Amino acid sequence: MSSRRQVEKARKYNFSAAKAEVTLSGPFAHMGMNEDDAKITEIVRACREVAGESSKFTLMVDVQYTWDSADRALKTLKHWDELDIFFCETPLPLDDLPGYAKLHRESPVKIACGEMQCHTSEFLELMDYGLIDVAQPDVGRVGGLLQALKVCDYAKERNRLIVPHCWKTGVGIAASAHMAAVTPHCPYIEFLPAEICNSALRRELTTNDELVMNSLGQIPLPQRPGLGVELNWKAIEFFDVKNYDISKYESMAKQAASYASTWSPGIVSAMSASLGREACERPACGEPSKRQKT
Repeated sequence: MSSRRQVEKARKYNFSAAKAEVTLSGPFAHMGMNEDDAKITEIVRACREVAGESSKFTLMVDVQYTWDSADRALKTLKHWDELDIFFCETPLPLDDLPGYAKLHRESPVKIACGEMQCHTSEFLELMDYGLIDVAQPDVGRVGGLLQALKVCDYAKERNRLIVPHCWKTGVGIAASAHMAAVTPHCPYIEFLPAEICNSALRRELTTNDELVMNSLGQIPLPQRPGLGVELNWKAIEFFDVKNYDISKYESMAKQAASYASTWSPGIVSAMSASLGREACERPACGEPSKRQKT
């Protein structure tokens, strides 16, 4: 079981927390899988058994937009209460703001989202109408450090957490580490040691990498100027867009398009209603997430 093995590996690397990617259906299902939702809980339970008590190891779960409705998601999430999962990431399509709000109110697990958002205004929608508990800005997608820090400020004002999306390259991880250092409500960042990552970009884009985790499961900030990482110019030339082969992603795109075609038109109209303040309650500024841990 891949997720279980990953948790075992995380413990060996002195991690005190891990996020299991358990995607058995939906637009990003691993290897075109289409398993029953009960299988997700089975795998999550196995990961928790390997990880041990939550006081010693924090476990998060990413299901990658697998559910097409909040009701369907809740049928699974309500079985996770005893597993003490820190958050469930991206359970619903990005535009189902009423669905996210329902999960906030009824799920025993905190809800995280935001890895694909490209503008700070989208995070305001996620937090004020989708009521997400954990915002996940990607420094490279949301417009750089300044815009990412604005998202952090929005979360602080609303008593929400920040756990950035940032595993792709050493550049993004370094930027996210600097952001986390000045964001007290950011308990974790995504980090995968280059030597065990199957992404060539993660392994090769930077050199003299100081992004090394210590025995406490922490990443000391790089000490060199700027972000503290050096670019590998040979890798930049190799990964130039003119050399990029997009054909290998065509099947994934077709699968995602096929899945999206099954979404209910009500998702769009419900989102429109929520933005008109007709479907979701907007919390007062500073109202805490009901599952916020202090």
